[in-house]
Amino acid sequence: MEMIIDFPGGSRVDAHFHGFTVPTDQPPAASAPTPFAVFLSSIGTCAGIYVLGFCRQRNIPTEGIRIVQHVNSNPFSGMVEKIDLDIQVPASFPDKYRDSLIRAADLCAVKKHLENPPTFDIKTSKVELV
Repeated sequence: MEMIIDFPGGSRVDAHFHGFTVPTDQPPAASAPTPFAVFLSSIGTCAGIYVLGFCRQRNIPTEGIRIVQHVNSNPFSGMVEKIDLDIQVPASFPDKYRDSLIRAADLCAVKKHLENPPTFDIKTSKVELV
């Protein structure tokens, strides 16, 4: 997958891929989330895709289901040390599926990549401006 990252002005940095644009910005006058906030949101939304798919396969209504994500950072380094995902379900959610719902969310591709991170190769190259 290729993404094009550009700089549309101010502190904005946008990613473009497959016809989509993901805008990011930096405080204090941010008009979009920070890149790190977008990254963190990808964890919960990815788990959400698996929860949604699990419920759809079993015709379980998703009304009242939500995931609350808590990011726990080291107070000294600021680095994330733990991420908690709480899948909140209504009382009507079938108890027999609670553990299976957790296993479904655990399949999240973003989480799997964090468990086995990719390597990075960063370089510069010259291009002709047109």
